[in-house]
Amino acid sequence: MMTANQHVFAMAVSVVTLGVILELIRRRKLREEYSFLWVITTLGMLVLSIWYGLVEWLTRLSGAVTPTTTLFIFGLVFLLLISVHFSTVLSRLTEQVRRLTQELAILSAERDDARTRAENRTSVDPGREREAS
Repeated sequence: MMTANQHVFAMAVSVVTLGVILELIRRRKLREEYSFLWVITTLGMLVLSIWYGLVEWLTRLSGAVTPTTTLFIFGLVFLLLISVHFSTVLSRLTEQVRRLTQELAILSAERDDARTRAENRTSVDPGREREAS
C-alpha cells in the first residue's frame, strides 16, 4: 500500500511534469509531433498516482511481485518505445541530410560551371566588356 506522503509526492511529480511539458509546448521548445506523446505519458502518470488500485491491478495482471516492479516495467517499455521512435526520426533525418547534401553538391557544381563559362566568355572577347561599360 502507498503511504500518504508517497501518494502526494507521486501526484506532485506528475502535475509538475505536466506543467513543464505544457510550458515547453507554449514556448515552442517542444514540437507538436512529440508533445502528444509526452502529454499522454504525464496524464498516465497522474492517473496511476491518483488511482493506486489500477497499479495494483496491473501488477496482478502482469504477474509482477510488487507495484514498483510494474512501474519499472512500464518505464522500461516507455523508454524502449521512445528509443525506437527517435531512431526512426533520426533515420529519416539522416536520409534527408544525405539527399540535401547531394542536391547542394549538384547546384554548387552547376554554379561553378556557369561562373567558369562566364569568365571564359569575357576573357575571349575583352572588347565586349568595354562596350558594356
